[in-house]
Amino acid sequence: MIKAIFFDVGGTIVDESREFQTWADWLGVPRHTLSAVFGAVIARGQSWDETFRVFRPDFDIEAERALRAAAGQPESFGEEDLYPDARACLTSLHDQGLFVGLAGNQPAHAEPTLRGLDLAVDVIGTSEGWGVAKPAPGFFERVVREGGGDASSILYVGDRPDNDVRPAMAAGMKTCLIRRGPWGHILDLPAIAEQSLFRIDSLDELPSLVAKHNAGVRPPVVPSGTPPR
Repeated sequence: MIKAIFFDVGGTIVDESREFQTWADWLGVPRHTLSAVFGAVIARGQSWDETFRVFRPDFDIEAERALRAAAGQPESFGEEDLYPDARACLTSLHDQGLFVGLAGNQPAHAEPTLRGLDLAVDVIGTSEGWGVAKPAPGFFERVVREGGGDASSILYVGDRPDNDVRPAMAAGMKTCLIRRGPWGHILDLPAIAEQSLFRIDSLDELPSLVAKHNAGVRPPVVPSGTPPR
């Protein structure tokens, strides 16, 4: 049975579109240009912050975050940036008696911001707070500890097959791949996606899938080569 569910944050619970628009404005780059370069960086399998170094080779993300904060333009997100299906999904899963957590690669400001959103979660973990970032095994070992210690009873939900699904599987967890956001649409790793317990397009689908799984009703098998749902 699934007893605990952990969610990635950016691209899964939080829509980062507005955040990247503010970075384009900060750099003085047209928003559509930054988006196009960002997509190319993802397709090449590079780290997301390489996007900024295309425009400014000496770009340092932490230094720029500090400069933005000093200028009164801090990197931030809020209620308006939650995906419309996020809050209801978390609440529904929590109401099923499941342990629900958030665990993602996020900067220092994200943890108090997430706590302030009053989401139906039992624990919030960030790479900054835990001192380890995905896809390092240590991050997912921490998820397992926070989720009760039994990896096989934990489901990890994320939009990235490389940073979320593959390392969560390696840690012994079940996985759910959600297809949205830049990585969800651009980064295609069928061999990884096909090993996920669930593949979804919306978090609205997840509570019933988990309930059926825990009741012993298996989801239909997706034939090899079928695009992720």
